[in-house]
Amino acid sequence: MLVAAAVCPCPPLLVPEVAAGAAPELDAARTACSDALAVLAASRPDLLVAVGPDEGAATVPYPAGSVGGFRGYGVDLAVRLGTGAPTDRPLPGSLAVGAWLLSRTGWADAPVEGLAVGDRLAPEACAEAGRELAGRAARVALLVLGDGSACRTVKAPGYLDERAAGFDERCARALGTADTAALAALEPQLARELKAAGRAPWQVLAGAARGAGLDGRLLYEDAPYGVGYFTATWA
Repeated sequence: MLVAAAVCPCPPLLVPEVAAGAAPELDAARTACSDALAVLAASRPDLLVAVGPDEGAATVPYPAGSVGGFRGYGVDLAVRLGTGAPTDRPLPGSLAVGAWLLSRTGWADAPVEGLAVGDRLAPEACAEAGRELAGRAARVALLVLGDGSACRTVKAPGYLDERAAGFDERCARALGTADTAALAALEPQLARELKAAGRAPWQVLAGAARGAGLDGRLLYEDAPYGVGYFTATWA
């Protein structure tokens, strides 16, 4: 059963070594993520699963001990998802950020695994994946990684799209109120057009939380660099 969830953004710029001189610009986001992870620890989970976006239309599990890093951004920094034997398959970027967030807070409260969710996975399949995760243990917690639209300003990665602000408002409201129905209703095509990488992981969360009776709280909402970033807790 799902007992808690933390929703965090996953830009590599969260990692100060990657952001370099721009690191202070996301200090508030880092603090919010740490606060959200504290809620997960307080829930006393038997299992924590980090769920993050990736390319494709499938889900790919990553066992405890999976490694990743940020060499693609010119930073020789390796991270590991929990403890266990390393695997040959490196973590995708989103789960590498998740592993960094967990290591930053010294997570040792439960075993950690990962699940990459393809950005083209249908909402129904996302929900089913969430239900399966919730059934993995008596007390399951999720670290759900994903960003909102990347089209909030003319300098955003996806340039300016007038639909982006409204889309992000709906996402922030749903994440802050644990509204599973609103998350499940997010349209994949619109999310792709707005480059919103969080759509599929958030719909996995919606599936996992259905019927769990969790309350939501929005800890952080902003759009630095024209990208919607949200941090929320469900508990």
